[in-house]
Amino acid sequence: MWKCHIQGNDSGLLTGKRVSYKDHTAVAGIPLTFGAHALEGLIPDFDATVVQRVLEAGGTVVGKNVMNGLAGGFGFGGGFGDYGRPLNPHNVDHLTGGSSSGSASALVDGEVDISFGGDQGGSIRIPASWSGTVGLKPTFGLVSHFGVGFGSDQSIDYTGPMTMTVADCALALEAVAGYDGLDPRQVREVPDYYDATSGLSEGIEGLRVGILKEGFAGATPEVADSVNNAIEVLTKLGAVVSEVSVPEHLTIGQAQQALSAEASLAIRATGFYGAFTRTYYPEDVISAITRVWQNHSDLLDPRGLLNYLSGVYGRRYFTGRLYARAQNVRPGYIKAYDRVLADNDVLVMPTTITQAPRFDPPKDRAEALEISLKGASSMSAVANTRPFNFTGHPALAVPCEKRGGLPVSLQLVGRMFDDALLLRAANAFAETVPFSDYVAVDG
Repeated sequence: MWKCHIQGNDSGLLTGKRVSYKDHTAVAGIPLTFGAHALEGLIPDFDATVVQRVLEAGGTVVGKNVMNGLAGGFGFGGGFGDYGRPLNPHNVDHLTGGSSSGSASALVDGEVDISFGGDQGGSIRIPASWSGTVGLKPTFGLVSHFGVGFGSDQSIDYTGPMTMTVADCALALEAVAGYDGLDPRQVREVPDYYDATSGLSEGIEGLRVGILKEGFAGATPEVADSVNNAIEVLTKLGAVVSEVSVPEHLTIGQAQQALSAEASLAIRATGFYGAFTRTYYPEDVISAITRVWQNHSDLLDPRGLLNYLSGVYGRRYFTGRLYARAQNVRPGYIKAYDRVLADNDVLVMPTTITQAPRFDPPKDRAEALEISLKGASSMSAVANTRPFNFTGHPALAVPCEKRGGLPVSLQLVGRMFDDALLLRAANAFAETVPFSDYVAVDG
C-alpha cells in the first residue's frame, strides 16, 4: 500500500472514514502505477469522480493499494504483479483474490475502513470472497467510472466499495453514486443522488429470495454448505425462499470473455477506453499507457498478454464479428435474469464456488503464462461473478462463514438500481450473524 493523507471536508457521510483505492484510480498528485513498474513516474493531475466525491463527503484518502500487474482486471487470483503479492490475511499460503487484492488485504488488516476496487469480471467480489470482506459491484452506470481503470471494455467495467461492514458499504455507495456527466457509461436514467442508507435497518420480512440453481454448479461441498446455512438465516429472518433456474448463467461467460479480449486491442491503439465520447481525456495518462501497450508489450503480466493475444486471434479470424455478436446477445441474457427477478427480489448463490486456493508461485515467466492458460480454461473463480458484469445487475459479496480457516462468501444479485435492497438484506444477515464472529483473522 502506498500511503498518503488527503483530508476531505470537515463534515459529511464519510467523516472519520479512512479510504484507499486500487492503484488504477487517479488521485491528483499521487503516483498511478496500475501495479506495474512500466508506469513508474506517472502522476495524474486530476481526481477520479470516486475520489472527488469521497473528499466532498468528508472522507480521508490514505493510500493506493497494490493490484495485479498492468492488465489489472485480467488477473483474478491476486498472484501476479510487479510490486509483489498482497497476502491473504487469513492464511498467507493462499491467494487473496484479484485484481483488487491489495484493497482486500488493507481492509482485513484494519488499515482502512473503505477501499474502492475495480471489477471487470469479479475483481471486487473475488477478493471480497477469498479474503472475507463486503464487496459491491454496483448497477451498471450508477457509480461513475471517470478517472478509473483505463483498461477494459467500458460495457463491463465497474468501480465500487469494499468494506468490513455492510453499513460502511452503504455509506460509501451513497457518497459516490450518481450522474457526473463525465462517464460515457452513464445515461440520464442514473439518478443524481442515490439513497443507500435510509432503509438499511428495515429488515427482510417477506423479501422474496431466489436460490439460483446454476450458481451452485461446481461448488465445493464446504462452500455449498456454508451458503445454504446463510440462506437458512435469511429464511429465519422472514425471507420467502425458493429455487429458481437461469440456464443461460452457464453460458454467459463466453460472450463476456469476447468483449474483454478484443477490448485489449482498442487499449493498445488508443491507450484509453473512452475514445469517441465527449468527456475529459487525461493526456499524460493516455500517452503513458499507449507507450507501454504499443512499445513494451513484453512488460505485460502473463494474463494480460494472454488476453491481448486472444483479442488478436479473434479479430484476425472473426474480423470483428465475435465482438459484435457478444454485444448483440446481451439483451437476451439481461432478460433471462430479469424474468426470475420479476418474481423474486433478490437472487442468492456463492460468490465464488471455491475458497481461496493455495498459491504456488511460478518459477519463471513461461510457467506464469502456463498457469494463466490453465486458469483461462477453467475460470471457476469468475463463474458466478462475471455474468453480472455482462448484464449490469448489481451484485454484492457478503462473508457468511469460515471453513478450514478461510472465508466463504454469499453473493446477492438484484434488479437494476436495487443496490440498496441488496445492502438491506446483507445488513439483516450481518446483524444476526456478526461478521466479527467468524471473519476475524486467526491469532
